[in-house]
Amino acid sequence: MKSNSWILVVTLGVLCILSAFLLCWHNVRQSKDAADASESVIEILKNKIPDEYVDITEATPPSTEEDLFAEYEKDEPESKSDAGIVIDKNSYCGYISLPSLGLELPVMSDWSYDKLNISPCRYSGSAETNDLIIAAHNFYSHFGKIDDLVSGDRIVFTNTLGKKYIYTVAYTEVIDGEDITQMFSGQSEEWDLTLFTCTLSGKSRVTVRADLVPEETT
Repeated sequence: MKSNSWILVVTLGVLCILSAFLLCWHNVRQSKDAADASESVIEILKNKIPDEYVDITEATPPSTEEDLFAEYEKDEPESKSDAGIVIDKNSYCGYISLPSLGLELPVMSDWSYDKLNISPCRYSGSAETNDLIIAAHNFYSHFGKIDDLVSGDRIVFTNTLGKKYIYTVAYTEVIDGEDITQMFSGQSEEWDLTLFTCTLSGKSRVTVRADLVPEETT
């Protein structure tokens, strides 16, 4: 009887170790696939975005404006600065740069769990209205390192018209995964940009709040 119990314990231990290994391998594989997908997209995206900001809402002849705007697909009707560039049937509103983490990633115009496997996504708001919230998985190649950001670190979001919004990190906090109100409270406190990702347990969200640097918005 003792021998059988010992065999059962060893078997369960081996199964646990194997399960942990397979889960780890799956997470590494997902992170690698996400990194490859983002790298492929951002090269195309940056080639389609003007090197300098093009304001198509002011002093632009109608014919020229129509030609320029033809490359973009609207996701929401608020303004042309919210236009998206479509790549592989997904719409992108721009890209985000995190210099202190060595990251530069495309940002999809809207979010879903499947889309988050490819790149960070706009969760709500926009850079133009100073209430942009961007979500991403905690892949090492995506937002897995944002808890390393410290006050004063820079974040740059470039929209599809080439306009750059430069932010500085105010602070990082951890929010309960079900506390949607707290995630949006940054808007009432006038945080211009919020980045968030789930913790490894999935029960909480690492959240970065940042302020716009107006004089450096170009």
